[in-house]
Amino acid sequence: MTQPAPRLGVLLVNLGTPDAPTTGAVRRYLRQFLSDRRVVDVNRLLWWPLLHGIILPLRSPKSAHAYKEVWTERGSPLMSHSLDLRDALRARFAGSRLQVELAMRYGNPSIESGFAALRACERVLVLPMFPQYSDATNGSVHAEAARVALARRDAPALCLLPPFPDDEGYVEALAEGVRLVEESRRIDHRFVSFHGIPQRYARLGDPYPSQCQRTAVALARRRGWRDGEWSMCFQSRFGREPWLQPYADEHVTALAKRHPHALVVTPGFVADCLETIEEIGIRLVEDFKAAGGEELHRVECLNSSAIWVDALERLLRAACEAELA
Repeated sequence: MTQPAPRLGVLLVNLGTPDAPTTGAVRRYLRQFLSDRRVVDVNRLLWWPLLHGIILPLRSPKSAHAYKEVWTERGSPLMSHSLDLRDALRARFAGSRLQVELAMRYGNPSIESGFAALRACERVLVLPMFPQYSDATNGSVHAEAARVALARRDAPALCLLPPFPDDEGYVEALAEGVRLVEESRRIDHRFVSFHGIPQRYARLGDPYPSQCQRTAVALARRRGWRDGEWSMCFQSRFGREPWLQPYADEHVTALAKRHPHALVVTPGFVADCLETIEEIGIRLVEDFKAAGGEELHRVECLNSSAIWVDALERLLRAACEAELA
């Protein structure tokens, strides 16, 4: 009797979110996130007292308040959009041998629970939802996925999918989101904002800055932006050491009077979250207007838009072409 072909697993992995917009839940989430050596590679003897004695007690209630600003009836926007994306991909691969699951690097559902759901799969494709590679994001996901998988006696074959900073489908999806904002509004300038990392990480060889540049240039070409009509910046810096520059909060407000009608797009975030909705959509918009600007339009993230699902479907089919043929 012919044995059925083994199932293939796909694990979509995003960064994570607290379980609730409360100080306790946020503190648990931040503790796990900021304890990752790939995120903060400071000497532990110096970092632990700072983290537990100052950062977590002070930052947790402030972050909890910010999360309350973006929380919806479905909970965390990052989680709800990620679940919608998972479900859309499941529908695309219905009837095939491909099983799609969702995990978060920090918080729930964990990478460990994701692999548990894929227990019947002999091969698992891990897709970090970070288009531009950084050791602090993609590298951390790869390391944790390998650790969890290899802890099993029946470890599956792992395929760690590469970043996709200028993938045609991904750039097209970004361009469509921008088009919806640009087509009916006056836009003097476009800000392309990415999450920052410490400059030191880049000096040590992290390819993130160059991959952000690749994405920004590809998007500008796709939309036909000329030099001077757009600029790149970095947001969400943390701590005192220098991060990638220009800083979004300084760069965007500095150009507010010169370009009073602008938009900001955040290609490094594939799902709307605290950093896009609250940091950009609320605080940066307020600062832009206070600095003399009139309108700063935030382009929504890709979330679960059909064009983004199309792009991911192509990426996954290319990664397992032989098995799905």
